Amino acid sequence: MSETDPHIHVEQKVLEAGPTVRNMISSMLGRVTDAPSVVTTGCGIQVPYAMTSHRPESVTCLACRDHAHREYLRFADQFERLGQGAMSGLNITEDQVAEAVERLRDLAKRFSS
Repeated sequence: MSETDPHIHVEQKVLEAGPTVRNMISSMLGRVTDAPSVVTTGCGIQVPYAMTSHRPESVTCLACRDHAHREYLRFADQFERLGQGAMSGLNITEDQVAEAVERLRDLAKRFSS
């Protein structure tokens, strides 16, 4: 862990990061999860959690921005393929899948600019 790194990074597990996921877990389990003190970033280093962000506008590490861009595009493609087949047991419409894919691609685009 570098104490002199001035950049804001993104967590390596982009889709599992951020307060939204912790809030979802808390609502399912009825318990609050603690944020980690140190995380591995998209560029492969370990930094304090406070030096990461899930907002594209805040991330200043270019390697992390590239990592997040690729991860969001990959997930959007996976989600889109999931929505093409029969989704028995899932209460999700094609419009909802398309909207989610659009949001993911928008996030990827914001990380690339």
